[in-house]
Amino acid sequence: MAVMKKKGKGGIPPISTASLPDVIFMILFFFMISTTMRDMEVLVKTQLPDATEVQKLEKKQLVSFVYIGQPTPSQEAQWGTAPRIQLNDSYRQPRDIGEFVASERDKLSEADRQAMTIMLKADKGTRMGIITDVKQELRKANALKISYAANRTLAQNQ
Repeated sequence: MAVMKKKGKGGIPPISTASLPDVIFMILFFFMISTTMRDMEVLVKTQLPDATEVQKLEKKQLVSFVYIGQPTPSQEAQWGTAPRIQLNDSYRQPRDIGEFVASERDKLSEADRQAMTIMLKADKGTRMGIITDVKQELRKANALKISYAANRTLAQNQ
């Protein structure tokens, strides 16, 4: 009589991983397309003044923003309606501007530090007292390149 023997256990065949890179790239592309980069949340209302002579800045990565204006309606209950200074994501006092400028300079390379520009985005209804305080603190911090944000309007002939 012939005895039949099984040749080892059949077991489960190994899982093919040939399509795994394709799946990973599809997931990566999905998240790259569906997510947005976090921008700074503006906590003040700014209606920019009008200007006829406006120039665009060349290197926007060298610009740091200082927002000045009344708090947004969602912030008015906590902060009131007096004009506030916003540096990055929080309200600050004029005395904090020196520290802000130093931290912004540290983010830049050594060669770009001299070209750093501070952009003031101030509401057109803001009194000049708070803007003057900001400019004085910028002067103390040796941030002498200042730019003002404005809306472009057409020159009117009179």
